[in-house]
Amino acid sequence: QVQLVESGGGLVQPGGSLRLSCAASGVTFSSLGMRWYRQAPGKERELVAAIGGAGGSTNYVDSVKGRFTISRDNAKNTVYLQMNSLTPEDTAVYYCNVNFFAMNFWGKGTLVTVSS
Repeated sequence: QVQLVESGGGLVQPGGSLRLSCAASGVTFSSLGMRWYRQAPGKERELVAAIGGAGGSTNYVDSVKGRFTISRDNAKNTVYLQMNSLTPEDTAVYYCNVNFFAMNFWGKGTLVTVSS
């Protein structure tokens, strides 16, 4: 059974930082690309960052380049999203995603609120 569990969200002031974690189980984690999505109120879900199975390749949506860093620890079956210089526009529910055997799996999400 595939499970993705996100953690690390919360309330942070503009300019602050958070690190999100996503613990995966039920998958051959080290061989799979992992992705972080987010969905802001009233908006569609968007891909924020992606990382290859070996961790060597990463991609980001333009709006977070230079501020967010995706990484993974294959020994812990965990993918991270380090978020710096946060702005109110980063407020959203952040979801972890993996495609496994042609099926998309999602976590329940973790809420990030950027507000003073």
